[in-house]
Amino acid sequence: MQFNGFTQETSDFLWDLAFHNERPWFMEHREQFLRVLKEPFDALGRETLELMRQKYPDWPLQLHISRIYRDARRLFGRGPYKDHLWFTIWSGVEKRDSPAFWFEISASGYEYGGGFFDALPEEMEAYRAYIRENPEEVSRLMRRINRLEEFHLVGPDYKRPKGDVGELLNPWYNKKWVGVSAAFDFGGDVLKPELPAILAEKYEELMPLYLFLRQFRREEQENFSDR
Repeated sequence: MQFNGFTQETSDFLWDLAFHNERPWFMEHREQFLRVLKEPFDALGRETLELMRQKYPDWPLQLHISRIYRDARRLFGRGPYKDHLWFTIWSGVEKRDSPAFWFEISASGYEYGGGFFDALPEEMEAYRAYIRENPEEVSRLMRRINRLEEFHLVGPDYKRPKGDVGELLNPWYNKKWVGVSAAFDFGGDVLKPELPAILAEKYEELMPLYLFLRQFRREEQENFSDR
């Protein structure tokens, strides 16, 4: 299936799912789920991955598309279905503890961005050590990212800051994990067949940040130590 854009029915379905999050309702509307959400979402992920592979043919880029079903062990009083979907694209074999680009859609809007969302504690410590040792270099990168005005910094802060490295770098330094995100109301680009190309272009803008974060993967550090 080719991606031709989401529709208002996509948003309507997700709103309905949020208010009728139970298996009988979902099974009754399964055909609608496939038609207005899953099939176009899968096509969007595949086409975006292909465009990124064309831009970076030497990279082992991978795609992970989330499932609509929540883990039955982690419902915590919620319904069995998610009211949003996301995909991630990353370079490497393992998705865990790898920086990634991502896209998410919900009833009210959509987001995309990139970051180090599953970073291990030792990886974030290596990241902070690099900031401490190379503040001018990292400051230049963060100023470059800050000029991309649609993106904002995301990630949970430590209750006790890890340190003070200056006004510009402190927000980046004192995160448990770090990324940037651009968020929009439902409509606009999400309705366009060109969305895969738009995402690939936005991910390319974030590539300097991605490459910076990628060096702190445990695998990268181990490879470097073996040289």
